[in-house]
Amino acid sequence: MEHVLPVPKAVKDLFDDLLGRPVTVSPAEPIRAADVPKTLVALYTDERQQLLAVIGMDFALTAYAGAAIGLIPPGGAEACFEDNEISKMIGENAIEVCNILAGLLNREGAPRLKLYQTYLPGESAPTDAVNWLMALGRRLDLKVDVSGYGAGKISITLAG
Repeated sequence: MEHVLPVPKAVKDLFDDLLGRPVTVSPAEPIRAADVPKTLVALYTDERQQLLAVIGMDFALTAYAGAAIGLIPPGGAEACFEDNEISKMIGENAIEVCNILAGLLNREGAPRLKLYQTYLPGESAPTDAVNWLMALGRRLDLKVDVSGYGAGKISITLAG
């Protein structure tokens, strides 16, 4: 059995529960090559460490979700924009969000996926992972608006 993309409602519900605040989701354009250097790239593998999914969160969603999950006021996320980099604490929080997002990828009967590696905005992700993140095909691109913080994009792609 193969992996399937989550439905937008599942993404919304997970972010709602995770961040403890209302979240809205809507369709979005895929991440472009120019956006990749400012994107958190998360790689998900099976037990053989075969890359089976890639999730990208743009700089805005990385900042907002990382701040919201850590109960950091919106000003903490805004400071990331001013500094043009994700702070250490917000980055660690955003990586935890990525770890929990693995739950959206797993389903009964398919190989279990887990977070293998993350690359914060400004770090270079492997070329194959970036190629999957931008590939057309099995992908879900959403705008996620975190109440009280702001909106950003998430792209969920299935590799292989």
